[in-house]
Amino acid sequence: MKINVFDLAKLTAEEKSRLLRRSETDIENFQEVVRPVIRDVQQKGDSALVDYCRKFDKVEMDISALKVSEEEFRKAGENLEPDIKEVIEKSAKNIRKFHKAQMPDEMWFTQVDKGIMAGEKITPITSVGLYVPRGKGSFPSVMLMLCIPAVIARVPKVIVCTPPTPEGGVDDASLFTAELCGVKEVYKVGGSQAIAAMAFGTETVPKVNKVLGPGNAYVSAAKRLLYGRIDVGTPAGPSESIILCDENTDPEIAVTDLLIEAEHGPDSTALLVTHSKKLADAVKQMLPGRIENLPEERKNFCRTGFSNYGGIVLTSDLKESLAFVNDFAPEHLEVLTDDPMGVMPDIKNAGEILLGPYTPISCGNYSLGVNAILPTGGFAKTFSCVTVFDFLKRSSIGYMTKEGYDSIKDITRKFAEYEGFPSHANAIKLRPF
Repeated sequence: MKINVFDLAKLTAEEKSRLLRRSETDIENFQEVVRPVIRDVQQKGDSALVDYCRKFDKVEMDISALKVSEEEFRKAGENLEPDIKEVIEKSAKNIRKFHKAQMPDEMWFTQVDKGIMAGEKITPITSVGLYVPRGKGSFPSVMLMLCIPAVIARVPKVIVCTPPTPEGGVDDASLFTAELCGVKEVYKVGGSQAIAAMAFGTETVPKVNKVLGPGNAYVSAAKRLLYGRIDVGTPAGPSESIILCDENTDPEIAVTDLLIEAEHGPDSTALLVTHSKKLADAVKQMLPGRIENLPEERKNFCRTGFSNYGGIVLTSDLKESLAFVNDFAPEHLEVLTDDPMGVMPDIKNAGEILLGPYTPISCGNYSLGVNAILPTGGFAKTFSCVTVFDFLKRSSIGYMTKEGYDSIKDITRKFAEYEGFPSHANAIKLRPF
């Protein structure tokens, strides 16, 4: 079994660039595949959705069945096992508490100068579409991570698009979770066609102002193409992680946690970054055996990943490891060094930072409370994890008394004249006071 080992000092500029680019290169290649799908959905609406459901999901779907019915919600609540309900409810409690703490005041002001007040009014986005992927299973955890902050932010209209099951429904856990969060408008549409449907609207799926949620390369490509027509939110594509280690890291924990994101799919990137050759060798030796113990599908994902985008990155010291982390800007960063808190000041770019051996990525993905919808593809350099702020917008507010106006009217007029805007200046000069 091939396990990539990248000696950072020996990589060519081209090899390092490919390592940093990971599956982003593939996403660009998918755009031409996705472009006609988007055009069809724009032009044909619901009929295109059922056509692509048949083509991509292998499901015969009537247009009337695209929207999840009240009866389907009821049956999901009845059918779901009590222990899974409890898991979802307890996780929801932690996620809800964390996101409630993020909510800002609805309005604030500060006194800029005598008679001059400036502030902001915070309001929810009017309508938001959430994309919950499916893959070979279901992801009620993603439903939690998206629906909870949207509802806490008081978005008036929240819809969900998610791929149908082979039977043409939505899995019980996802429907139970959506209802638990307070979202009852769910559509059985997946892939790039779902993003297009929410961007343009169809006879059944409403047009929304913003789309959020992770997805495969097709979904990511659709978002790139629709950017500008709709706010596509945090770039959340194929999964990726870095496990940052030093010579004191337990190799058993390192190899176990390296597989967390690797098992997501063949385009996932899971990297162990360390300056300890001893640890790197130990992990490389242990990985094949751990992978062999996985179910066949996950086994294949890991084999592909560690021979393609993932593997082990060997650096010269901890400083160089941290520099690589910041350059890579991973979606998930797990810090297993001897002093996790000590390296925090040097970590600049990561979607999330999980510290120490008691905080595996698994807990962040499900139940810790932090949001697991994170920027991928290096976008953690400028984008943030999903929060309530993704569902809110700010409007600047200004208010001046006559005293305040008098104190800045002359500099405002002169500024306008300097920049060549006479109407701006006249708004000051021609005022009757």
